[in-house]
Amino acid sequence: LFLLQESMHAYAANVYTTVVEELMKGKQHKFIAVEQEFFRLWWDTVATDTHKQQVHQLLQEGRLEFVIGGQVMHDEAVTLIDDQILQLTEGHGFLYETFGIRPQFSWHVDPFGASATTPTLFALAGFNAHLISRIDYDLKADMQKNKKLQFVWQGSPSLSERQEIFTHVMDQYSYCTPSEIPFSNRSGFYWNGIATFPDPPKDGVYPDMSLPVTDTNIHLYAQTMVANIKERAAWFRTSDVLWPWGCDKQFFNASIQYSNMDLLLDYINKHSDEFGVTVQYATVGDYFQAIYSRNLTWEIRESQDFLPYSTEPFQAWTGFYTSRSTLKGIARRASSLLFAGESFFTQYVQKHPAGSICKRRALKQLQSLRWAVSEVQHHDGITGTESPKVKDMYMINLMYGMLNVKKLMASIIFDMNNAKKNGEVYSSVFNKDSGIPDVDQYVVVYNPLAWNITTFVTVSVSHLAMSVYDELGHSVPAQVQSSGQSHSTYDLYILVEISGLSYRKYNVKPLNGTQSAFIGRSIKYKRKDITRADQKSRQLLSVVNNCYQVLFDQSTNLMHSIVERATNHTVQMTQEFLEYHVNGDMMKGPISDNYLFTPNASAVPVSKAVGMEVVSGNLMTEIRQYFYSNVTAHDYIYAVYTRMYTVPEGYDGKLLCHRIEQEYSVGPLELNREAILRTSTNLNTKQLLYTDNNGYQIQKRPFKAHVNNTVARNYYPMVQTAFIEDDTTRLMLLAERAHGVSSQGNGQVEVMLHRRLWNNLEWNVNNNLTLNDSSVVRPIIWLILGAKATTNTLYWTSGLALEHRPIVMFGTLSGEKPKLPGQLQQNSVHSSSVTVPANLHLQTLSIPGWRYSSNHAEQVHSIFMGKQKQGDPDFSRVLLRIRHLYEVGEDPVLSQPVIVNLKSLLKGLGCVVRVEERSLTGTWDVSTLKRWKWKTAQYPSKGFSNSTEISENYIVTVYPKEIRTFFVYFQDQ
Repeated sequence: LFLLQESMHAYAANVYTTVVEELMKGKQHKFIAVEQEFFRLWWDTVATDTHKQQVHQLLQEGRLEFVIGGQVMHDEAVTLIDDQILQLTEGHGFLYETFGIRPQFSWHVDPFGASATTPTLFALAGFNAHLISRIDYDLKADMQKNKKLQFVWQGSPSLSERQEIFTHVMDQYSYCTPSEIPFSNRSGFYWNGIATFPDPPKDGVYPDMSLPVTDTNIHLYAQTMVANIKERAAWFRTSDVLWPWGCDKQFFNASIQYSNMDLLLDYINKHSDEFGVTVQYATVGDYFQAIYSRNLTWEIRESQDFLPYSTEPFQAWTGFYTSRSTLKGIARRASSLLFAGESFFTQYVQKHPAGSICKRRALKQLQSLRWAVSEVQHHDGITGTESPKVKDMYMINLMYGMLNVKKLMASIIFDMNNAKKNGEVYSSVFNKDSGIPDVDQYVVVYNPLAWNITTFVTVSVSHLAMSVYDELGHSVPAQVQSSGQSHSTYDLYILVEISGLSYRKYNVKPLNGTQSAFIGRSIKYKRKDITRADQKSRQLLSVVNNCYQVLFDQSTNLMHSIVERATNHTVQMTQEFLEYHVNGDMMKGPISDNYLFTPNASAVPVSKAVGMEVVSGNLMTEIRQYFYSNVTAHDYIYAVYTRMYTVPEGYDGKLLCHRIEQEYSVGPLELNREAILRTSTNLNTKQLLYTDNNGYQIQKRPFKAHVNNTVARNYYPMVQTAFIEDDTTRLMLLAERAHGVSSQGNGQVEVMLHRRLWNNLEWNVNNNLTLNDSSVVRPIIWLILGAKATTNTLYWTSGLALEHRPIVMFGTLSGEKPKLPGQLQQNSVHSSSVTVPANLHLQTLSIPGWRYSSNHAEQVHSIFMGKQKQGDPDFSRVLLRIRHLYEVGEDPVLSQPVIVNLKSLLKGLGCVVRVEERSLTGTWDVSTLKRWKWKTAQYPSKGFSNSTEISENYIVTVYPKEIRTFFVYFQDQ
C-alpha cells in the first residue's frame, strides 16, 4: 500500500480535498470522479466530517458525479470478465452503501483498445451510456471525418438489443485538454501545473504552471478555446460539444484551476454572439442527457471490438498483452483462489452457523484479496505497464490476500473436522508448495466449480514409494515420478473425483513394502541437431491415450503430428520457439516497450538442438523437450513439458483425455528479445484466427495487411481462448494467463510467452518503464484438437477447469499411531454438492457483507437520516451469479436456454426463503431498472429498455450469454 500512500500524499488526497472545497464555493462548479480506490482511501483516512457532509450534499445536487464507480478503470484487453465484475461490484457496493448512489455512465478513456465485453458489462450494471477513447488512429480519423464517433453498441451477439448501450468515442484530442496556446510559449488551461513526487513543493509553486488568465490575455485565451470547440463540433452530429478539462494527476489545487476557468467561461458567455458558442461546467451525465434529449436516430455497431490499438504507423500497443507475464499469472491465480475461498466460506456460514470461526475476521481476510484482485485490474496494473516498484506493490498485495484466504480455508477445514469429534485432528493445516514431510499426510482437495470434476492434482513428495487412500480407505489411482523442475523431489499425481463445490480428503502414505502408486519410468533421448536432421530415415515415437496419438520425430526430437483418434484424422503439427529481435535505441528507429511491440523483422528460431526425455506410466506420459542454442550448449532457456493422461475404467475421463497439457519454461531472455511459441499445422486456415474477449465471447480475427508494422498489428490478446480451424478440424489453445497471440501464416498460431526489453525513450526512462524482466516464466496452455462439433462441447468447460483448478491443502495427522486406512470414517466426504449443467457456470457464490437495504427508498432514507453508519456486516445475504456459456446457435444442444430451480440448486446450503434478482453489481432491483432506450434504425420507438422477467417460485430460465445476478436468503438455522 506504500505507493498508494505516496500518490495520496503527492496529489490524490489534495484533489478530493480542494475539489470539494471549490465545489462548495461556486454553485456553477462541477466535477467527475472515477476510481473508488483513491476516493475510499481519502474518505477513510483524510476526509473530515465536514468534507463528508459536503460530499453527500454535492452528490445530491449532481455537482459531484461518480462515473464508472469501480475500484479502478480496468484494462479491457487482458482482464477476465469475472475480475472486471468483481472490481466494479467492489466499488459500487461502497458507493451504494455510503451514499445510496448508482453510477450510470462510463468514462473508459484510458484502456489501450476497447473490448466488446465492456458495453455488455456496463449495460448489465444499469449504465445509460458508455464512453471510450483509445482506438486505432486511422479508424478514429475516418469515424471523425464521417461524424460516426457515436453509435449504439450491441456488444454481445446473443444479448444484442437487450443489452445495447449508447457509446461515445472521444475525438483525436482524447481526454486531456490541448495545452498549446498560440499567443504564449507557456502552456494553457493547466493552471495548477504538474504534480511532483514524492512531496508537493514547499512553496506551492509547481512545475509548468500555465499562463494565468488576465485582462490583457483573456480575449486571446477565449479565442483559442472557442477555436478548439468549433473544430470538434464539426466531428459530431449535435451542437453539444464535450470539452474535457483536466488530464492525468490534475486538480490537486482546484482553487487556482476554477478561478482561472471562471473568468474564461464568463467572458465567452458575455460575448457569445461574437463567438457563436456558450460554455458551462458539466458532468459527463449532463452531456449524455443533452445528447439523449436531442432524440436522434443512431447507427448500430455490432459485436466487433476495437482491438488491437495503434497510435501511429509504428506504434502498435500489442506488447502489453504479454508484458510482466509473472504478474499476469499471479493475478489470475489470486482471482481463482478468491473464487474458491468465497464459495467455501459461504457454505461454511450457511451450514455451520455455530462454527467457531470469527465471521467478521473471515470477511476481512476475503476482503483483503477482493481489494488486491480488484486493484490489479487497473489499465496500468495487470497490463505490465507500471514501474518495477508499482509491480512489486501489486504483487505484495496479491500475495498477502492469497495468504489470508489460504489461512481462512485451512481454518474452516480444521473447524469442520474438529466439529465432527472423531479423533481426527489436524495438528497443522498448511498450504505450501514444497515436498510434504514423510509422515501420514492428508491432502485436502476442494473443487471450486459447480460441476463434478475428474482431474489430477500434483503434490511434491520426497520418495517414489507412495500410496494414496480416500476417506473410506480405498486405494486411489496415482502416479509418482521424478520431477521435471527439482532434482530432490518427486511429483505425485493423484486422480481426484470431486462433486461441485465440495472437498475430499486423501491420505498419502510413504510405503515400505507393497506398492500402490504407479511409477513413471524415464527414458532420455540423445540431443539432436535439428539443422542436420535426416529426412529420409525418419523414425516416429508415438505417445497414445484414448483421444490422441501424438508423434515425435526422433531425428529432431520435435513434435511431428497428432492423430485425433475419434475420426482417425491426422494433423501435421510442429512447434518451435522463436524470438523477435527489437530495437531499444530511439535514434535507430521505432522501439518496443512495456506497451508497444515493434519487431525489426520476422521471428528467428532460437535453437539448433533439442534434447528429449519421456516419462511414462499407466496414468500419464510426460514428454520433456529442452531447446538448446546449439549441440554443445550447456544450458537451455526454453523447455516444454507435454502431458497426456490416461484415465482408468470407471472414471469420467472425457475432459482429461481430450487435453494435451503443455507447460513452458522460458527465460532468462537476452535483452530486447520477445519470445514466442509457434505451432504450425497443415490446416488450411487462410490465416484466420479466433480469440476471446475477456473469457466471455469469441472474436474473429482475419489477417490484415498494413503498409507498416503488419506483424505487430495482427497481434491480439488471448485472455483464455484462441483457435484456428479449417473446414473440419479445430486446434484450440486455452490459457491460465493473458498472452499476445497471432497467426502470421496459413495453419499457424503463435503465442508470445515472455518479453525482456530496454529502451531510451525519455518518458520510459523517467518513469522507469523499461521491461528489463530477467525472470523465468512458466505458463501453461492446454491444446484441444478435434472436429469443430467436439471442441465446441469441450472448450468452455475445459477453459474454466484450467482457470479454476482444485485448491490443494495439506494437513498432518497428530497422534502416535497413524490410523489404518480402513478405520477412516466417511465423515468428511463431500458435503451436499452444488451442480449446474455443463453450459452454465456458477460465476459467483459469496457473502459480500454489505449493510445496505435492497429496497432503494429505504436505503436512501436511512442515509438521509444518517443511520447508515456502523454495525456488523450482513452475513445473511448471499450473492449468486449464473452465466450461460454459449452463444445463440453455437451448439445445437448447449446453446439452448436452461431452466434452473434456485431452491433445489442451493438445497445443500440450506432452505432458500427469498430470492431477489438484481443488476450485475447488485445495486438495482431489476424490476425497477429502466435504462435509457436510444433510437436506432432497427428499433425506432424510444422508451426504456427493461431487462429480464422475474422468476416465479425460484424458477429461472437462463438464456444464451446471460449473466444473471441474485440476492439469496436462507432460513435461519
